[in-house]
Amino acid sequence: MKITFYGHASLGIEVGDVHILVDPFISPNEKAAHIDINQIKADYILVTHAHQDHIHDVETIAKHTGAMVISNFEIAHHYGDKGIDFHPLNHGGSWDFEFGRVKYVNAIHTSSFPDGSYGGQPGGFVIEGEHKNIYIAGDTALTMDMKLIPMQVKLDLAILPIGDNFTMGVDDAIIASDFVQCDKILGYHYDTFGYIEIDHEEAKRKFFNKDKDLMLLAIGESIEL
Repeated sequence: MKITFYGHASLGIEVGDVHILVDPFISPNEKAAHIDINQIKADYILVTHAHQDHIHDVETIAKHTGAMVISNFEIAHHYGDKGIDFHPLNHGGSWDFEFGRVKYVNAIHTSSFPDGSYGGQPGGFVIEGEHKNIYIAGDTALTMDMKLIPMQVKLDLAILPIGDNFTMGVDDAIIASDFVQCDKILGYHYDTFGYIEIDHEEAKRKFFNKDKDLMLLAIGESIEL
């Protein structure tokens, strides 16, 4: 499994020959100006919630690539109405795709489309691949529901928001990593704009002091599990 960071909360995930994109907000992000969305491959697009900073490029990329949108019922049907292939999920529900099993799990946040219309309830995703399992938290506060995840799956990586203000910050993310029983963390949802700027070295130090590994990737950088 190869994971590429496209800035903010946008990720590319390769599982074998399958390309998965998560919450594509790339073209409006000045920090990701060197990323050409027309060059991004996508067979599936996972959307955690309907906020603009998570869906901006969904329609463009889905129509360009033919990708299937996977999200909550309201978001999935929103794109289905635009002629885009889709698969709706709801909290606690799972489905087997060609790249693995996807479960939509709870997140504490809000969810509305840019025009203010209802975007369903926010969530995160647990992906169980053939060899690796990951948790993509989406935008969320720290929640006790995270403790349910390791009761069902052993994670190899947890992808957690760490920017504070709109989501949990570094200190809560450390507790979240305890809740999901995963000490290998990829941080995201930070630095894009002033409210969520963080001190990288301090964040890494705090995780290190708890015997955890926090990875902060440059935009366009990848890791392999």
